[in-house]
Amino acid sequence: MKTAVPFSAAAIAIAALLSAGCKTPAHKAAAVELFNGKNLDGWTYCMRNNSDPAKTWSVRDGVMHCTGQPYGYARTTQMYQNYKLTCIWRFVKVAPHADNSGIFVHIQPPDKVWPVCVECQGLYQHQGDIYLQPGFAADGYPVEKKATLIPQMGPPNENPAGEWGTNIVICNGNAIGLFVNGKVMNQITGCNITNGYVGIQAEGGDIEVRKLTLEPLE
Repeated sequence: MKTAVPFSAAAIAIAALLSAGCKTPAHKAAAVELFNGKNLDGWTYCMRNNSDPAKTWSVRDGVMHCTGQPYGYARTTQMYQNYKLTCIWRFVKVAPHADNSGIFVHIQPPDKVWPVCVECQGLYQHQGDIYLQPGFAADGYPVEKKATLIPQMGPPNENPAGEWGTNIVICNGNAIGLFVNGKVMNQITGCNITNGYVGIQAEGGDIEVRKLTLEPLE
């Protein structure tokens, strides 16, 4: 098992700001609500066997709902780089082989199941894991023909199924940091790709997303 490489000084500084609860500078660029709470405007889909995304993705009561089946993902129609992404989500329920999802960052075209990207794991009790999908590389992790697992640092920090949890992904230059409910869970540097689409994965888990906010970094 490979050991996570040290985080860049800039990313460590951002992590310190988060843990200290410091206020956002007044001149910072405005945050972007990727999910507007009403519909899925600004999103597109890639589903296995070109299935109808309406059977998987919906919005009700201000919440994005994903049934987890068939496999695929919803993604933004705009690419982003250098940002803090906050996702407030939960499992509606957890059942055998129905306990998985994920947050995709730096998705690269063409769309396929699964795309070149970094997957911040959504598997129940493993949300601190990172997967580098084939075509993606980082320090200590060269491009492979299959997805590369970078295990979470320490025990999970998730809330029980049915309760809302907060996952934060910081993409800063060629570094990525992953936080679950305020705890640093993973980090990589030297990424060969530093921008791309943002996505939510459908992979069996019945999930809801209440908030998905992107805050540009300086």
